[in-house]
Order: sequence, then structure tokens, then C-alpha cells
Amino acid sequence: MPLVRIDIKRNPDTSYAKRLGKVVYDSMRSAINVPDHDNFQVLTEHDDAHFVYDPEYLGIARTDGLVFIQITLNEGRTTDQKKLLYKAIAEGLNKEAGVRLEDVFISLVEVKKENWSFGNGLAQYAT
Repeated sequence: MPLVRIDIKRNPDTSYAKRLGKVVYDSMRSAINVPDHDNFQVLTEHDDAHFVYDPEYLGIARTDGLVFIQITLNEGRTTDQKKLLYKAIAEGLNKEAGVRLEDVFISLVEVKKENWSFGNGLAQYAT
């Protein structure tokens, strides 16, 4: 059950953030086997004062088109699966939304299965 947070600068296209979210979900389904209907996302747009990044860190030239993606998910994916996910997201965002590869910033936060409650005050994945 990944929880995806996508942060971008405010975009005049009101469908833009949702299109980014679709690419991320489709990429998770293909790269790390996220099941149907397991789509939970928070899509947030920010003004200039609340969107801060270094335009040159690690020698990568970033622009205001930067897309921050944080995915909280169960631990256990291999490094190869994570690399496949990063590539699928970056290439998908480039193809479907024109996002430069350099402007795709992804962070994975891995948690144990018992750290989720999907509702009703229960830990559905706890054994």
C-alpha cells in the first residue's frame, strides 16, 4: 500500500498534477507490482516562496519544473526493483507530461507492514 506525495510548483493546467499521479501509479504497478485499486496520493502545488530546491546539487541542472515524489511503501523491494521504478517514473513523466528527466526527484520511505491502518482503527497487515 504505497502512499504517494507529489509536490510541484503551481501549474496553470489544473489537470497537470493528476496526470503526474497517474504516471506514478502506473509505474508502481509495472515496476514493483502494486495491485489494482491500491492508489493513494496527495498532490500539492506550491507558490515560489514554498518550493525550495538546489538547482545544481550532484551536478544535476534542475528547473522550476521539478517534481518531488515521495513514496511510503512496505519494505522489501530489491535495489533492482527500486531502480526500475525510478526509471519508469522518470521516463513516464517525460513522455506523458514533458517533465525533464533532470527534474524528477524521488524519495522512497520504507516501513514495516504493521505501520499501516487503512481505516476502522485496525492494523490490517499486522500479523
